[in-house]
Amino acid sequence: MATLYDAPADELIEALAADLSDRLEEPDWASHTKTGASRELPPEQDDFWATRAASLLRKVAMNAPIGVEKLSTAYGGTRDGSNRYEVAPSKRSDGSQKILREILQDLEEEGLIMTRNGEGRDITPDGQQLLDETAGEVIESLDDPALERYA
Repeated sequence: MATLYDAPADELIEALAADLSDRLEEPDWASHTKTGASRELPPEQDDFWATRAASLLRKVAMNAPIGVEKLSTAYGGTRDGSNRYEVAPSKRSDGSQKILREILQDLEEEGLIMTRNGEGRDITPDGQQLLDETAGEVIESLDDPALERYA
């Protein structure tokens, strides 16, 4: 049986995002909000919310229990002098905690993750099952002989 550790991360996140896009609803404000102070513009992806949710689900499963603050550090970036109006040296900047918190709450409502009191978020058995089934499908699609001619 395949697990989330067996499948390539980018392929797994893409497949999970396709599944989660039907289950999660993106808020109206999400298309106008930057993902952190280090960004100049909001994300340009059409399915950003589902992709970030899939990435968060995978990250929670791998690093559980994990909190919003640690996740915002993981999704942060650097603010450097190459941005349009900045001349100061580079420094670390965290990602948007509001976006992460909203997605985590959506995933909790779907029953894919749960909150441990005082420790952070953890994956539920349903969430682990979704990850493992999707990883199995991804691995099968990678082993598909029809795809070898495109490699």
